[in-house]
Amino acid sequence: MYKIIKNTLTKEKNEISLIEIKNNNYDKTVLIIGVFHGEEPQGNFLINEYLKTNIQGIKNRLLIIPCLNPDGMKKNQRQNANGVDLNRNFPTKNWIKTEKNEYWGADEAGSEIETKFMTEILNEYKIDAILSIHAPFKIVNYDGPAKELAEKISEITGYKVQADIGYPTPGSFGNYAGVERNIPTITLELPEDETNEQLWKTNKGVFEYFADIY
Repeated sequence: MYKIIKNTLTKEKNEISLIEIKNNNYDKTVLIIGVFHGEEPQGNFLINEYLKTNIQGIKNRLLIIPCLNPDGMKKNQRQNANGVDLNRNFPTKNWIKTEKNEYWGADEAGSEIETKFMTEILNEYKIDAILSIHAPFKIVNYDGPAKELAEKISEITGYKVQADIGYPTPGSFGNYAGVERNIPTITLELPEDETNEQLWKTNKGVFEYFADIY
């Protein structure tokens, strides 16, 4: 079974939980994250579907955050309760202070509760790979040394691999974890025109791959 090994409360007192699934002799550690952006709740659904499956005896240790941005998800908005795009708030070398719009990365890098929770996890645990679940582009994007991993995820899902998302992302988690920390980081962009059930059918193999094959 799984257990909560770390948690924190957001500005609006919603809980963010880090769940651990492991056996005593696990191989690698994979971090899986849902709902960076509150209007992209699909990751939370897929993760909870996976947690309902038979997760006994997996090869790798999974560290899972079903929902990083519960405040935003409750409001169906991209940003957190402070109006910050969490995927622009990480203390990267390319972080910049921008105008206050839907992609605003705050007045200071690394300022948000949610961002601090993520950076603490990367400091506390040795992570071998990261899967971050987003929408709506239907691609497998990657950062760091993850090209082969992205191609494998593409084989499972049928989504094409796209190394460049197509626009600047200063202060992004992919930059922070993948580029600057050299952790293979996959951003799985789900299509927005499919039901949760269709998404699970397409993507359940991704969870199985990270649990038992990677």
